[in-house]
Amino acid sequence: MTPASDGSSGFPAGTASLTLHRPHRGGRSLRAWDAADEQLVAEALKRLAPGQRVAVVDDSFGALALGLADFLPDVIADSAALAEGLALNARANGLPVPAVRSWEQELEALARGSASSASGTARYDAVILKVPRQLEYLGFLLRWCNQVLRPGGWILAGGMIKHLPDQAVRVYQELVVTEAVLPAKKKARLVLCQPGTQTLEHWDRLWRGYPVGELPAPVQGLPAVFARDRLDIGSRELLPFIAEAVTALPPGAPVLDLACGNGLLGLVALSGRPDLAMGFADISSQAIISARVNVSAAGLDRGQCRFYHADGAPPQSGPFRMILLNPPFHEGGAVGDHIALRLFAEAAGCLTGDGELLMVGNRHLGYHRSLRSFFTQVQQLHASPRFVVFRCTGPRQPAGRS
Repeated sequence: MTPASDGSSGFPAGTASLTLHRPHRGGRSLRAWDAADEQLVAEALKRLAPGQRVAVVDDSFGALALGLADFLPDVIADSAALAEGLALNARANGLPVPAVRSWEQELEALARGSASSASGTARYDAVILKVPRQLEYLGFLLRWCNQVLRPGGWILAGGMIKHLPDQAVRVYQELVVTEAVLPAKKKARLVLCQPGTQTLEHWDRLWRGYPVGELPAPVQGLPAVFARDRLDIGSRELLPFIAEAVTALPPGAPVLDLACGNGLLGLVALSGRPDLAMGFADISSQAIISARVNVSAAGLDRGQCRFYHADGAPPQSGPFRMILLNPPFHEGGAVGDHIALRLFAEAAGCLTGDGELLMVGNRHLGYHRSLRSFFTQVQQLHASPRFVVFRCTGPRQPAGRS
C-alpha cells in the first residue's frame, strides 16, 4: 500500500493515506468515508495477524477493503454501487481491484458449503462490517457471521451513531457475544463480538412478505429489502395506474421495474400482461434475489424476464417502452432528491422515443418541476397529501444517444 500521491489529506490506513472519492452523480461534495470507517480500519489493523482470513461486508466506496488491502480480504456487499467505487479508488492508489461478491453469489456458496460439509462454511478469522440501518438486516449479517467464522474468530462492527438501528443492542445480545463496546469517537461507535450459535439456517424471518390482491402468491423479501413485510404507501398509490398503462402496450413490449425492491410493480404489470418482456433492476442484491423468487412463485416467468443487479438503469439494456419507478430518497446517510434525479435522467436515456415513465414520488420533493428537465410532457395522474403519481412522456435523450 502506498501513500496518496497528491499530498492531500486522505483516508488514514495504518502508515498510509489513501485517496478516496465517490464515483459519480451528485456525491462529489460528500466525503467517500466517515469516522466509523476510520475507526474500523484502525482497530482491525491492531487486532489482525498476518495470514488471517478476513471478510469485509457492506463497505461503501472501498475505505474498508483498501484500508485492509494487505490482508487480501474477501469483499461482500449488498449494494451494486460498491464495485464502481472500489475499482476507482483501488486504481487511484495503485492497488489491485478486489472482486466484490453479492449476496446472491454468497448465499449460493453458503448453500454449497453446507451441503458438502458440516464445517464447510466456516472460513474466516475476522469479519469487519458496516452496521446497516435496517434492524433485521443487521440480524441477517450477524447470523451470517456466526455461520462463516472459524473457532476463535471475531466480528468488528461499526457505524455512525445517528445511523445505527433502534434496538440494535437487543440484536447483539440475542445473536453474538459482545466482548467490548469501544468508546465513541467522532460520533461513531464500534462493537467487538465473538460469534454466537444462531445462523441463517432454519431462521424463520429470513423471508417476510404480504399478500397482494392481483397476485397468486405473497410478495416476499429478504432482510435488506425496503418494505419487505408491508405494502409501501407510495407503491399502493401507483398500483391502480399500472394495469391501465400496460394494457395499451404492444405485444412483448420491453418494460423495466427500476429500483424494483421485491419486484411488486413489475409483478402487477405482468399479472395483467404476461407477454411483456419485463426487466427488474435494483442496487440491492437481496432485492434482485427477492424479485426473482417472487416472479417464479407467481408463475409469471416464461423466460422473458431479466434481472439486473445495477446502480440505476442497467448499462447496455433497453430501450424500454415503459419504466415503472418508486424512487428511493436516501442513500446511506445522505437524504434528498439526488438519487431520484439521477434515475430520472437514466430513465429518459433508456426509453424509446414513444416510451413513458410511470412513477410515484413524495409530494414534498417537488418532482413535477425536476421531471420537466428530462421529459417534454409531465402529467399528474393522482395526488394525495403525501404522494403524487406522474406519467412522463417525450424523453429528452442525452447527447450522443439516438
